[in-house]
Amino acid sequence: MSSATIFLFLLTVVPLICTPGPDILYTASQGISKGKTAAMRAVAGVLLGYSAHAIPSAFGIATVVAASPFLFNALKWFGVAYLAYLAIQMLYSASQKKDGIVLSETDGVSLWKGFFTSFLNPKGLLMYMAILPQFISPEGNAAMQALVLSGIFVASCGVIYLGVALAASRAHGKNMSDTARRKLEAVAGVFLTGAAIKIATQEH
Repeated sequence: MSSATIFLFLLTVVPLICTPGPDILYTASQGISKGKTAAMRAVAGVLLGYSAHAIPSAFGIATVVAASPFLFNALKWFGVAYLAYLAIQMLYSASQKKDGIVLSETDGVSLWKGFFTSFLNPKGLLMYMAILPQFISPEGNAAMQALVLSGIFVASCGVIYLGVALAASRAHGKNMSDTARRKLEAVAGVFLTGAAIKIATQEH
């Protein structure tokens, strides 16, 4: 695989990664509401979700799933339901008065929520099915090329999402007023609701 192909692939996927979606919004909301450690955990979870898509896509399974209306819709509505669940949790938290901010730094909840946020997002599956194959040469080992490109995509997500999450975590702190905390969580909940609606209404 040539360096020119890799460069063109990056030019194609980086703008897509930077586009606001459920993954980047979730990692940012974790940074705001729970701090740096939870944000990093959320990013790790999102990357694990995309990595779980990478292996089957390398062997053509992602194409089969995307070609099946039943399987695609099942994945789509699982994703919508999960995003709606996250949005409801965020909005409910925003509606509650609290004495302080609960960091929840000692558990792995953010990681697993991040995993399911990306794993159940059809956008990732469609990226592997529709975009990645355009950069694979039929003359080489297709599975190996797919794995390399998937690795580049996941690494790019890691750099961008981590930067966003750490920047968002600067807004977090024990001295943040409860009013500010509720406003930030309300905004995050609204964005997650919008992401769920967007996925629910997009056509196959």
